[in-house]
Amino acid sequence: MKKSLVRRVFNRLLHGLARACPGALTVRPFLHRLRGVTISKSVWIGDDVYIENEYPEQVELHEGAVLSIRAMIIAHTRGPGRVIIERNACIGPGVMVVCQSGKTLRVGEGAVVSTGSVVTASIAPGMIIAPPRSVPVGRARVPFALAKSVEEFVAGMEPLRRSMPAGRPSATPPPPPPPAQP
Repeated sequence: MKKSLVRRVFNRLLHGLARACPGALTVRPFLHRLRGVTISKSVWIGDDVYIENEYPEQVELHEGAVLSIRAMIIAHTRGPGRVIIERNACIGPGVMVVCQSGKTLRVGEGAVVSTGSVVTASIAPGMIIAPPRSVPVGRARVPFALAKSVEEFVAGMEPLRRSMPAGRPSATPPPPPPPAQP
């Protein structure tokens, strides 16, 4: 799998063009094919999508797949793995798909991976994957924009106490416990 320096530089130039050029159904898939990505027909690639730089040949995008804005497909961690996005699967905005070395990660046919998800294992066909929702975890007593230093901001942070049985933080902290009896 050793590539020449010229090929590696050429792949990165094509990748930069693909991330910036218009043409979600035309120009971008064409440029990624030139890099070595296996792309079937009708694949939609959004703006600023990052598809594996070092081993683009380890990525397959099947017919009708959708990669939304700023999605990332990484097919290696300390060596190549393989990422296969099957027919009509949808990778949402800001999703990161990361495959381990020597493994194959599949996003099954018709699966939907919701905004901001991180995928490190295969997804069954038709599944909908979503990250946990954002919840309040603390209160900023010193607004970050007004703090003179990061230390001042951190010193002003106050964690919220958990008072709900489901493990969700309360928007207001509970009252302090009663004083200990002698």
